[in-house]
Amino acid sequence: MLYPKTIVLGAFGIGGQELLLIIAVCLLLFGGKKIPELMRGLGQGVREFKRGQTEEPKSEDKPDQEST
Repeated sequence: MLYPKTIVLGAFGIGGQELLLIIAVCLLLFGGKKIPELMRGLGQGVREFKRGQTEEPKSEDKPDQEST
């Protein structure tokens, strides 16, 4: 039997207390000013990854034209 609280976090087996502990440890390790910078960088990385999936690959190999 699944309870509503465990449906969201049930895939990881994380409850409310464990989530609070993880957040507290992250705040202690990185500090309040560094966490928004880390999240911003993560968001930019995800955006670049998605953009790379939708764009067509660019051909970097251009034949050299040598005059002889």
